[in-house]
Amino acid sequence: MAADTPPLALPPKLEELLQSLSDRAFAERLRLVYAAAGQAITRLSDLDLLKYETAHVEDSPDLSLWEEMAPVIRDTVMDVNLLLNVVREQFASRPTGGAGSGAPLAATVEARRTKDASELLLGWMQQLAQGITQLGETMRNPSVVSDRWTLLAEIQRLRERFREQMGNLVFESASAFGPVTRQQVVPGHEAEVKAAVMVRAIVADLSRIVSARLTKVREAEPEDVQWNAQQLQTELDAFGRTAAYRHLRAQDKRHIIELRVRAGRMAIQDNPSKQEVLSVVEELDTIVRSLSHVNQRQLLIAHDREVWAGCGVRLERSMGLLNTDPPGAARALAEAAASAQSLYGREPRLDAFLRKARKTQLSQLAGAELRANVETLQSLLAGLEIG
Repeated sequence: MAADTPPLALPPKLEELLQSLSDRAFAERLRLVYAAAGQAITRLSDLDLLKYETAHVEDSPDLSLWEEMAPVIRDTVMDVNLLLNVVREQFASRPTGGAGSGAPLAATVEARRTKDASELLLGWMQQLAQGITQLGETMRNPSVVSDRWTLLAEIQRLRERFREQMGNLVFESASAFGPVTRQQVVPGHEAEVKAAVMVRAIVADLSRIVSARLTKVREAEPEDVQWNAQQLQTELDAFGRTAAYRHLRAQDKRHIIELRVRAGRMAIQDNPSKQEVLSVVEELDTIVRSLSHVNQRQLLIAHDREVWAGCGVRLERSMGLLNTDPPGAARALAEAAASAQSLYGREPRLDAFLRKARKTQLSQLAGAELRANVETLQSLLAGLEIG
């Protein structure tokens, strides 16, 4: 870790785990690794690719782009190597302490867990080192460096993979000492989950907007075609200003930018072809629908399962209170619906319920309407396929 970098506060559960270890020297060695991992994850999450993008998808990397990206590539390598150096210094050249045959059972168990954690750290260290080698090979690949968007996409992908591997390093080594979740121990994990939830929600709304625009274009009279192209341009411009757009993968942005440029050209034509406008909106609809692949990210799958289970418990409580405590049942329903909002974007019918729930005072419902809403949300959640 750089000398001028302030120490990173570890997640409370991780701190608690370190404090529980009787081998204080080993705990402090682990602390140094975890702090370095947290610092690296933070730095690898900070890159904003927007300033490297262009409105012209056919642009190739020129000298100015290389001058801009060289520090990014250099810093990526340095951030990973800083962590690797800490792991090597603390573990690669030091034997792991053990407990003799006459040691108490607790000491023997901790010694075994210490050995397991050390081996896991070294295993992930090797994978990170291999990733640095692969990064160098990728940056020498002509098919990557000859295209601006492919280059940006690869840098984005490699940094994401490094963050994932560092998270695995922390999670798996911490798990050697007892049951923990990634959210409890991996620095930056909660922020990354929130960003993924936000991207999914905004993309889901964009999908609805584009689908509605597609219907309107198909039904448009000749005099309304240009207006629809203008509206599409406005809608894409609005999406480009969202936080979700910043987190999209570079190649997805490339396609959206290309279609936004085509829509912009048609928006200023006096009589744009309906078929041409329709073609752009159909392509956009296909691309936006494909963005639902965000649901396959492992961190979202884990998050969604946890939320799904929590909502189920609240709804069971609500159902059990319907006859004896209707206000309590309504409050439990409102809590379940509020929690389920973070599932928005996973399934269209659930999305429709959640949009309606935002405008309804669920905690004030009673009678048949309360029961109907509880049963509807239960049914929608039961039908979800997660993972």
